[in-house]
Amino acid sequence: MSCAGLRLWFAAMGVVAIMACQQGPSPLLAPQANELDRPAPDSFKVNFETSKGNFVVQAVRAWSPHGVDRFHWLVQHHFYDGVRFFRVLPNFVVQFGINGDPKVAAVWEDRTIPDDSVRQSNQESFVSYAKGGPNTRTTQLFINKRDNRRLDTLGFAPIGRVIEGMPVVLQLFGEYGEGPPRGRGPSQDSIRLQGNRYLMRAFPALDSVVRARVVRN
Repeated sequence: MSCAGLRLWFAAMGVVAIMACQQGPSPLLAPQANELDRPAPDSFKVNFETSKGNFVVQAVRAWSPHGVDRFHWLVQHHFYDGVRFFRVLPNFVVQFGINGDPKVAAVWEDRTIPDDSVRQSNQESFVSYAKGGPNTRTTQLFINKRDNRRLDTLGFAPIGRVIEGMPVVLQLFGEYGEGPPRGRGPSQDSIRLQGNRYLMRAFPALDSVVRARVVRN
């Protein structure tokens, strides 16, 4: 490479370095509270491109304001890209939403949102947040594969519904079954600590979200 070429190369690298510094850390690693609190649109659609095909979720803010606001932010910042459908149980639910990067998963583990009152029922194709008690929703979602209205009384508030591609959801790989301690499927703790490397090694047949994007009408 000539001297002039080297000067151009170093100049280009300097621009890249400056841009990287100006951009700062990924929003997924350093989310801003004022952005997280920003209200989502009243209704919007999200296309989930998966390893089995596509499905579309229509989110409705009136059903679960806190939940839909969080969902919209996460999709806009590509949180669900690459995540695995790690809990797929026959005639029950499809669960996903632990980020495949352990550093990102750690940031969001304790970023809970308040519960919303249950305004829709957990019937087939409706989407809700998974949770482990009051006010513990973070990033994990599940899609009801059947009428699970008994979950309504436990405070699981649907945020939206699969309006296209439910056959794709029903075909997602589910032979690993329930996770510990009730089954031998993927461990949520191991997913958080090791990310997709753990799932690819121990549960390679799991289907995944390739990308999730808000549909531009």
